[in-house]
Amino acid sequence: MVEAELTTLQLVWRETALRYHARAPFPVGGVVEDPATGAAAAAFAAYLRHLGVVVAPCTVTILQGADMGRPSTLLVELIPSQDSVLVSVHAVPMV
Repeated sequence: MVEAELTTLQLVWRETALRYHARAPFPVGGVVEDPATGAAAAAFAAYLRHLGVVVAPCTVTILQGADMGRPSTLLVELIPSQDSVLVSVHAVPMV
């Protein structure tokens, strides 16, 4: 990531049209992986809308963190006639 001058990236696979699994390696930020990334979820859902893969109104579900033992569910609501999105999350508390 450093060689490519990438601060962050997201690895995603599609389970269904509205359900995705994501991983977010973030070694540049001092952690191996982020278990729940709200900003990335919002950007990804907006990107899906931009590509026409999803159409508002809808909720895109992104599952993240399971591979590292910290399962998180991010819900991104796409609202018709609005560029903004609403992100809510259920994550495992850090101890």
